[in-house]
Amino acid sequence: MEDEFYRIKRLPPYVIAEVNAMRHAARRAGQDIIDLGMGNPDLPPPQHVIDKLCEVARKEDAHGYSASSGIPGIRRAQANYYGRRFNVDLDPETEVVMTMGSKEGLASLATAITAPGDVVLAPNPSYPIHTFGFIIAGATIRSVPTTPDERYWESLDRAMAFTVPRPSILIVNYPSNPTAETVDLAFYERLVAWAKENKVWILSDLAYSELYFDGNPTRSILEVPGAKDVAVEFTSMSKTFSMAGWRVGFAVGNAKLIAALKRVKSYLDYGAFTPIQAAACAALNGPQDIVAKNRELYQKRRDVMVEAFGRAGWEIPSPKASMFAWAPLPPALKDMGSLEFSKQLLTEAQVAVAPGVGYGEDGEGFVRIAMVENEQRLRQAARNIKRFLNSKGVNTGNSS
Repeated sequence: MEDEFYRIKRLPPYVIAEVNAMRHAARRAGQDIIDLGMGNPDLPPPQHVIDKLCEVARKEDAHGYSASSGIPGIRRAQANYYGRRFNVDLDPETEVVMTMGSKEGLASLATAITAPGDVVLAPNPSYPIHTFGFIIAGATIRSVPTTPDERYWESLDRAMAFTVPRPSILIVNYPSNPTAETVDLAFYERLVAWAKENKVWILSDLAYSELYFDGNPTRSILEVPGAKDVAVEFTSMSKTFSMAGWRVGFAVGNAKLIAALKRVKSYLDYGAFTPIQAAACAALNGPQDIVAKNRELYQKRRDVMVEAFGRAGWEIPSPKASMFAWAPLPPALKDMGSLEFSKQLLTEAQVAVAPGVGYGEDGEGFVRIAMVENEQRLRQAARNIKRFLNSKGVNTGNSS
């Protein structure tokens, strides 16, 4: 009967789930799988954050319903973060709302501002919630490229000229998940001007704000003067503070969009557990050395992975940011397709990656590799991959 439900019918099978199921089965069978498939941080949060969680959880009055939009302290802490990091002024009352991770925030905002039949511009390839949050809400998706070059701008202009009804929302996500591409402030300046001219809302997903490499900090769209007229931005504590399972994120920016998000959330939830919110405050307001440490660790992993996989015969472009590499399939195996390649890599090399086609049809020919195993495990993955490539007749040279 399930396939008769309107919204379920609009959701295709989750391609990545197929590889995930194979990975679980392999692990149950006792295989040592090196899991580079899911962007699930393997590091713990800072100790003072865990201590604050425990301290507040011991209080008898900390276990009731919390505030749907976030307790005042957490909204102030996020506003202060934007002030420190991006020199952006935010009103904690009207321009900041806490979400249960950026994923829930995007989905709830889609519910709040989308009417059936609305057209939303979303990157392809993209993280699934960027399209399916709006598809679930009844919107139609028109794809634009993820790569921020001139083809991107031509695609935006074409979409506005030839789409009926005219698109009303644009999703951007830099550093990109899955492609790890980045943009500079000039890109956002041009984007804000374009959005104002075309009367389009911009939803910016900045979940990887602090995972940048080579000393090139990521920028926020809200740094552009007047951006708050048309934009909201989502951030997450999942990667920055290794708090993925805590589900703490934020939406900040345009007061009208924030009010709509708050209103829908007030019907859907009572906010995160208060001790979690207090601990998140401790993370944002406390020592920030963990952020730099995590960034350094991921950069080292990136360097090890690119070097070791390259020596194993698989050349991977070095990502400028995020915890992912967007890797083209080895040329000799390109005809296999990303899903079949991912399955065989899992079965024959015991290495799990995410098939690019799971992020949209333009992701075909790529896989997403998450840097969520330590350097030793990444080198082991490279050795396994070298054996796999050799077994397929790919010449990988003499190195290992």
